[in-house]
Amino acid sequence: MSLAGTRSPQLLQIVRFALVGGVNTATFYGFYLALHPWMPYFAAYTLAFVLSMIGSFFLNTYFTYRTRPTWRKFLLFPLTNLTNYVVTSVGVYALVEWAGMNDKIAPLAAAAAAIPFTYLLSRRILTPAPADVSA
Repeated sequence: MSLAGTRSPQLLQIVRFALVGGVNTATFYGFYLALHPWMPYFAAYTLAFVLSMIGSFFLNTYFTYRTRPTWRKFLLFPLTNLTNYVVTSVGVYALVEWAGMNDKIAPLAAAAAAIPFTYLLSRRILTPAPADVSA
């Protein structure tokens, strides 16, 4: 098999992950904007994050990784987003409180930094481990 042939499925997976990420970001941001008038920005951010993470789980299992969702994966999936949450939470707080960024824009800016971590961790949780091919 050629090198291009082995990379193509992974490249398509990355493209699907990016598409799901776009949908997830839009969903998160919609929830955030809807909740923000009713609660402090960080509470709205946290609740929007949890709600969009549930949708992200199903989109990633069915569309990105083309695997079957299970309760085990569903319960482990938040662990993959823990890094995302920590990176983006610190980012949101720093951007709003220290850099003076608008609290409606800060979540989008902070989310960009977490994308590579989220892909690697979600792929590890949601896809089967490759078989050991060493002799």
